[in-house]
Amino acid sequence: MSNIHLIITSCFYAALCLMLIYRVAKGPHAVDRVVAGDTIDSITVVIMVLYGAISNRGIYLDIALIVSLLGFISTVAISKYLEGRL
Repeated sequence: MSNIHLIITSCFYAALCLMLIYRVAKGPHAVDRVVAGDTIDSITVVIMVLYGAISNRGIYLDIALIVSLLGFISTVAISKYLEGRL
C-alpha cells in the first residue's frame, strides 16, 4: 500500500471523527455520547498507526497503544458510572 493510500485513509477517518464530534455534542442520551467518544478514540488510534506506518517511526505505535488503553479504561469507568455501580 502506497503512502498516498494511507494519507487518503487518514483523511477519511479524520472526517469521520468530525462527524462523531457532532454526535458527542448533540447526542440525545449519555450512552450515545459515550459510544461516539469511544469510536473517536478508536479512530484516533487507527490514524496514529497509519501515521506511524507513513513516517516509519515506531513511537506512534506505542502512543497509539497507550491511547487505546486509556480509552478503554475511561469507557469502562463511564459505563459503570452510568449504570450506577461506581
